[in-house]
Amino acid sequence: MEQRVRDFLRGTEEAEKRVAALAVEPQLPGVSPSFYGAVCTRDIRVDLAEPGLIRCFFRVTPLFTDAEGNLSRGAIANLVDELGGYALMTLGHHTKVSVNISIAYLSTARLDDELEITSRVLGHKGAYSGTAVTLMNKRTREMVAEGRHSLFGKQYSNI
Repeated sequence: MEQRVRDFLRGTEEAEKRVAALAVEPQLPGVSPSFYGAVCTRDIRVDLAEPGLIRCFFRVTPLFTDAEGNLSRGAIANLVDELGGYALMTLGHHTKVSVNISIAYLSTARLDDELEITSRVLGHKGAYSGTAVTLMNKRTREMVAEGRHSLFGKQYSNI
């Protein structure tokens, strides 16, 4: 059983070579986005950004699909995490730490599907903030996933 798990977690030889060939620049703490976050959000096209609300579009590429050709659950979780935090930034908040993420996976998105993603701030209580992120298939209007993202962090003085 243990060997089967190890074999499953280990990628194919080709995949391992592709990952080893990636040129990853050093990240600057508090300044640079994480490598994973930057890769996941680099192709997002922002349609609307106003205080407490972001609406954007994301096309599913092979990089974010699972073995069945669907948008992977991990990619959805990362989009909820990143875009939930970005919604807070539209209110002038500094980066906060994720406390809890809850996601309802409602349907699938396939390769080349375009998603409409809406991220909105639900509210604040002290240093605690909540956001909601929805992913909808732009063509079929079918909801792919809905996530709730809770974040915690100090509020900085404007003085």
